Amino acid sequence: MADKSLEKAQVSAWRAQLLSDGYAPETVNSMIVALNRFLDFIGCSDCRVRTLRIQRKLFRRQERELTRAEYERMVQTAERKGQQRLALLLEAITATGIRVSEVKYLTVETARAGRAEIALKGKIRVILLPNKLCRKLLKYAKKQKTVSGEIFLTKNGKSLSRRQIWSEMKHLCKFAGVEASKVFPHNLRHLFATVFYQACKDIAKLADVLGHSSIETTRIYLITSGTEHARQLAHLRLIS
Repeated sequence: MADKSLEKAQVSAWRAQLLSDGYAPETVNSMIVALNRFLDFIGCSDCRVRTLRIQRKLFRRQERELTRAEYERMVQTAERKGQQRLALLLEAITATGIRVSEVKYLTVETARAGRAEIALKGKIRVILLPNKLCRKLLKYAKKQKTVSGEIFLTKNGKSLSRRQIWSEMKHLCKFAGVEASKVFPHNLRHLFATVFYQACKDIAKLADVLGHSSIETTRIYLITSGTEHARQLAHLRLIS
């Protein structure tokens, strides 16, 4: 039998205590959702509490913001170390905005066509590949004696896994002098989104390129660091 001695005030106090203990609002909300489900299960739905209302973030944490200069340093370092595959992979993701799970769509055929048709989550979208990238991809494929199919493969001819890509990027950080907290495949996608939007100022078009169903999701990709926001405010020159 459900414990009817539980009161909503107790649950509310628990929620407040979580914040007092220093838990992030997002973490608190996850815990509240889990508790509310449990309360429903034991027949105490009247004790459910609402999740916290969190304002959309205006800035990204600077320690998570990968700059264009840092990205270029990563590519140059990989090339200097003879890691041609990794250098080209970094460029391919950043130049197209594809997800790391979509790297398999970069094939000899798509490089020749200059476009890749990507099917994911029940949607199909077309990604245009820059001419310079296509030339690099085909040159690399020829060197690896890859005449068709995926370009980025392991020595055994298998697809590169998300874990392997992540590991190689993290290992490169210390040689490139870039904080490891900034370097992960998805951050290259963020960098692409930022540069693309700066060039065209069309968030709807960017959403299509990234494969987003909602523009609100795309907005998250355009959040800059507090430092960049301060620089933009200074350029407004509203103070004499």
